[in-house]
Amino acid sequence: MAGTFSQIYIHYVFAVKGRENLLHKPWRDEVFKYISGIIKGKNQKPIILNGVEDHVHVFVGLKPAMCISDLARDIKNNSSNFINQQRFLKGKFSWQEGYGVFSYAHSQIDNVYQYIVSQEEHHRKKNFKEEYIDFLKRFEIEYNEKYLFQWI
Repeated sequence: MAGTFSQIYIHYVFAVKGRENLLHKPWRDEVFKYISGIIKGKNQKPIILNGVEDHVHVFVGLKPAMCISDLARDIKNNSSNFINQQRFLKGKFSWQEGYGVFSYAHSQIDNVYQYIVSQEEHHRKKNFKEEYIDFLKRFEIEYNEKYLFQWI
């Protein structure tokens, strides 16, 4: 019997609730490793995860049996539970509702990887709102600004 072979490249972007600067550098890498483990646990392929204090980029090789929204839900739920259980913060951590998701071709993997790996440098020049709206425009996604993330 013939098998099904595929690889879909998905780039998720999601933000800390209230866009607070809560993803502190001393423990941010632990969170990224944990998120990578969530992705692997779902039999998907984590390519790169990175972000700054108020948002995260997650680039994944997704198998077609995995629902994009299910993986986003699992990443956000499990990672916020992890952050709270580790008591990285005094208060309760949570992600904002919603996320951005963008697809790429195999030939674009290196460009996306380089973009995500340089998040700190990138955000010295452009804030998250500008970055996110640029993604929406580049991918020709219609949006109403009142339904986007909360902006500081």
